[in-house]
Amino acid sequence: MRRLAAPLAAISVVLTLCYPLAVWYGQGRVEPRSLAVLLLLAALARLPALKASVGARWSAAGALVLAAVAVMGNAMLPLKLYPVLVSAGLLAAFGYTLTTPVSMVERFARMREPDLPPAAVAYTRTVTKVWCGFFVVNGAIALGTALWASQEVWSLYNGVISYCLMGVLFAAEFLVRLRFKRLHHG
Repeated sequence: MRRLAAPLAAISVVLTLCYPLAVWYGQGRVEPRSLAVLLLLAALARLPALKASVGARWSAAGALVLAAVAVMGNAMLPLKLYPVLVSAGLLAAFGYTLTTPVSMVERFARMREPDLPPAAVAYTRTVTKVWCGFFVVNGAIALGTALWASQEVWSLYNGVISYCLMGVLFAAEFLVRLRFKRLHHG
């Protein structure tokens, strides 16, 4: 099972990234219950992570519930709510670490620099809070597009714009981090 963990995680990421575009393309061509198979595959691809993470279990359970509702009602809305679930899951994972001594971003930072100075620890906690804010806003927009926007707007935001915004946030944080390191490491 360990040998399958990395490939399944990669499949899960690819399915999550391509999901909005597949739903957009499939609408009107494929029944929603058939599109629900993508959610099932994404949830199944997370199976190896289920032992290690409570968040992974909740995320997989949520995906299964959305897929089941889509299949039973042959409805698109549950399928369009998946990006909301992803943002909520990431918010929960990042937010939970703010209640622990080591924040999510600090965990990532310690993979590269095990001995972080106190200023860097405070910085990583702030970055974790920024990501939490992003997930709140992103999830709210994803919910709004699922409930009130056209299929095209939903797909554009959830399949393109949200990923671009994540990339901008990553890039901005990287630049701020470089400046932070220059100021605090001489």
